[in-house]
Parts: sequence; C-alpha cells; structure tokens
Amino acid sequence: MKDVGAPQRDPVPIGEAATPPFVKLPDPATLFASRSERFAVLARDHALGPYLRFLSCVCFAQHRALDDLPEPDRPRAEALALANKHGMPPLDRGRSLADPAYIAALDRLLSLCQTIDMPDAARAALSRLDDAPARIAAAHAVLGNVPEAEALGEHVFVAAALQVHFTRLAAGLDPARLVPIGDGACPACGGPPVSSMVVGWLGAHGTRFCACALCGTLWNYVRIKCTVCGSSEGIAYQEVEGGPGTVKAETCDVCRSYVKILLQHKDPALDPVADDVASLAIDMLVRESGYRRGGVNPFLFGY
Repeated sequence: MKDVGAPQRDPVPIGEAATPPFVKLPDPATLFASRSERFAVLARDHALGPYLRFLSCVCFAQHRALDDLPEPDRPRAEALALANKHGMPPLDRGRSLADPAYIAALDRLLSLCQTIDMPDAARAALSRLDDAPARIAAAHAVLGNVPEAEALGEHVFVAAALQVHFTRLAAGLDPARLVPIGDGACPACGGPPVSSMVVGWLGAHGTRFCACALCGTLWNYVRIKCTVCGSSEGIAYQEVEGGPGTVKAETCDVCRSYVKILLQHKDPALDPVADDVASLAIDMLVRESGYRRGGVNPFLFGY
C-alpha cells in the first residue's frame, strides 16, 4: 500500500460560480439507484469488492423500498417558521421512529434485504432485527452517531431505512427556507456530513458542498475550512500516492480530525457515500498520522 502524499494546499481553484445555491435537496427517485450503480462500479477489482457489492444491493433495496410508502409526517408550517427564525434544522430526528412511514420503510427494506447474498454475520444481524427492541436500539445508535460494537451489522440495515425516510422528508422542504445552523451540521436535519464535494454544476462550478449522511441534503460550505470545527487554520489535503487524485482527506490540525473531499468536477460519477467507503485506504493512512475520522458514514460504523 502506498503512503499518503505530502499535505497539499486547497486541491482546486476557488469556485467560479457567481451565486451558487445554499442547498441542493435530494431526489429520492434517483439517489439510491445511482448510488447502487456506483457501488457496483467501485466493486470491480477492489480489495473491498464483496462488501461494496453487498452495499450496492442494499442501496438498490432502498430504491425499491420507496414504492408506495405512506406519506411521511412532515413538519408543520409553524414548526418550519420557528426553525427558520432560530436557525434550527426543520426535521426532528428524534420523533421519526414513531412515524408510520418510517416503520413501513424499515419493514419493506428488511424484507427486500432477505434476498440479498450476504455473509453469515450480516444474515444473523438481519434476523436479529425481527425483534422490535433491537430495531429501536439500532435506530437510536444511528441517529446519535454512537454505534454499538456488538450491533454493527444491524446498524447497516436500520441506517439504510432511516436514509430512505429522511431523504423523503428532506425532498419535501423549501430550500429557500433553510438557513445555516453551524459547522458540521446539515441545515435540513442537523446531521453531520459524510464527506464534501467540489462540484462542476452549471452555475456552481468549483463550489464546495457538504453531503448529509442521513437525509442526502447538500449544503454550500466555505472552502479551506474544517467541516468539523470550522477552523480555517491548519487545513491540508492528503491522498494515496498514485491514485486518481479525485478523493482526498481534508485534515485539520486544530481539532485533529479529517473529512473526505471529493473532486466531483473532475469525475461526475463520484458519490459522497459510496466513494467514501471505497477510499478506506485513505482513512487507514491518515489515521496513522494521528487524525480521527470526522465524517460520519453509517456503512463504516465501527471503523
């Protein structure tokens, strides 16, 4: 395995956009199908091929689970106005577990995952989710970003269902009513980013967006600034030498954390979740330098 290259300055010139949007809301109809395809592509000739293929199947199950789900319990107008006024996320992560739409999404996803080819350990974890308390415990762990070592397999399936539910909720928001709520926090649901991307979209070329690990919302975030603590000091970029140079670790010497940054303007196929998993070699090497992982990816819980 090759070493991490020397820390670099910002990997691409600052954005060329005049007025990029603050947020881009997810499209549930395409998000999970596209992510499934990306995982499948990344699995080819990859050391993590079996796991990436498994996640491709889970993401396709997420896509299929969207069919005919009941309408989620969306925040009311008064709650939206209050969140906007006080700079808070409009989606309440805590009340989702009682929403019949989430329960239906979880039931459907778990049923669809029964047909996936998976290791015995994952199959056992899926079976344990027949128990309602296990489902609730795993959901609380995922939403609190505090994975339980003995239930990491369960977390993958429950996190996938939560992503389906919160992506549907986020897609129904008015992007004009969303406001920044703090460093490292999604303006829609308050969740942490899984990674950030420098995009090549028309009207936003070269702009950096953070990607929410839970609801899939993308939000505009200042370049050369830590997405964990907000510091603009001690920021550097590291990558595996000899790689394509499209996925890097943005390290912060203030909080000693790192979050991946994807140069999507160079490779539009990059996915904030899938390519984070597939670039685990960067995590391994950067962590050897004393940095802790700041991005939250439910498919990498336990690492």
